[in-house]
Amino acid sequence: MVVRVHGVHVAPVRFRAFRPMKKLVVVNDKMQKNYRYYLTEPIGKNFPPEFKPELTPQEMLELGVFGGKYMTDCQLEFPISWFKKAKLSPEKYDSKLNYFKVRASQSLKIWQEKGWIYKDDPRGWFQWYCRYYMGRRLEQEDKRQIKRWRAIKRHVVAIINNCRRGDLNCRPRQRQAVLHWAYDSRKF
Repeated sequence: MVVRVHGVHVAPVRFRAFRPMKKLVVVNDKMQKNYRYYLTEPIGKNFPPEFKPELTPQEMLELGVFGGKYMTDCQLEFPISWFKKAKLSPEKYDSKLNYFKVRASQSLKIWQEKGWIYKDDPRGWFQWYCRYYMGRRLEQEDKRQIKRWRAIKRHVVAIINNCRRGDLNCRPRQRQAVLHWAYDSRKF
């Protein structure tokens, strides 16, 4: 039986008496049909020490990322609270919804052509992060995505080295881009 818990469709599954309950998530949206995964960790917990995102998925959606276009058809998969104040544009990408009011991301088609998309997360890094944050773990893919997240730090360093602290008008495109990777570019 699949039930809705904290805005997520889940089915509890018991594997062994000594293991905690795992939750099955079944996804049916525009990009995935009957995709299934398990939540094995508590929401927002048990990240490795080298992975310290500065923003939660909910905070990112509220600030304004991906021109509001991201996740407009897959809200049933995640907690309702993530979308109460989210800046979304179901019709089309709208850079005015981004925190820095600029376009700072490449199209999904380019990401696909470059081989950056993992089959289980066809929307890319942010979808992986949302699912990871919720408690899904895929050992090899998690390592790959955390490595990619750490590589974005070079852009954080570029902003710090080239902008006065707090000057949010300096490098807005780069600031928006690192915001898409859960670095809080308002703070440096």
